[in-house]
Amino acid sequence: MIPTKIEVEEACERIKPYVHNTPVLKSSYLNELSGAEILFKCENFQKMGAFKMRGATNAILQLSEEQKKAGVVTHSSGNFAQALSLAAKNLGVKAYIVMPENAPQVKKEAVKGYGGIITESESTPIARENEAERIQKETGATFIHPSNDKNVILGNSTSAAELLQSHPDLDYVFAPVGGGGLIAGTSLSVKYFSADCKTIGGEPFEVDDAFRSLKSGKIEFNETTNTIADGLKTFLGDVNFPIIKELVSEIIRVEEVEIITAMKLIWERMKIIVEPSSAVAFAALLREKERFRHKKVGIVISGGNVDLKNLPF
Repeated sequence: MIPTKIEVEEACERIKPYVHNTPVLKSSYLNELSGAEILFKCENFQKMGAFKMRGATNAILQLSEEQKKAGVVTHSSGNFAQALSLAAKNLGVKAYIVMPENAPQVKKEAVKGYGGIITESESTPIARENEAERIQKETGATFIHPSNDKNVILGNSTSAAELLQSHPDLDYVFAPVGGGGLIAGTSLSVKYFSADCKTIGGEPFEVDDAFRSLKSGKIEFNETTNTIADGLKTFLGDVNFPIIKELVSEIIRVEEVEIITAMKLIWERMKIIVEPSSAVAFAALLREKERFRHKKVGIVISGGNVDLKNLPF
């Protein structure tokens, strides 16, 4: 079931007091390099440094008062852990966060700083899910999935909605693909707030489950997660995949070296900090730039939470 335009509009209004309407930046050099006119929607300037603040806030705001009193729980290695912690703190709700023991220390510290109550688990998806389930049973907290949750997806849709409200004549909007929550939300706004725009995903070859899922028509999984784009190692879900299948035009895969090149270009030329996952969408445009020459392209910069001790360049 594809969420309606009214649901997207309501999410935009609902979260407006709690999030930044992030800036849209341009670079004449990157336009020249790519041959396209690019508008970067900079969610690296969002509260807690990533678009996930939008989905987390919308999901908590949709809970009943009784649910809010019991708190929320999620499992996340980074950005959603931070987003849910900060959104919960802003709304006076307790947040229980299951993080893999090998999550970057900088992200654990950020979660603690935002008031999240961390439980560490083994790094396997099963271990994380089991731990979250245990906390749910013990506390009565509501589980909020980082990407496979309708209210999270609707919250995520608000970034592209803002972009298209100010630039309704875009030909394409690119977004990175990990768990599918951002690309699903982006595609909803492209459907409802543009005349003839298409949604394109960027994904590393090393974790190309979404690319393969679009081809096969069913959710595929990765056997390895050997990519520097640490935010894109998760897989699609049964809530976001039907939206992606219907509304995303295609997914362009990129090599690790292309992600690093795109990331360096944004750092050097735009003077902004973006994480590797954010650079994947721009890398996808550069990989097939001849196709997008003279087109007006929006790119969602998904976040800027980087471990400065572990840069890929």
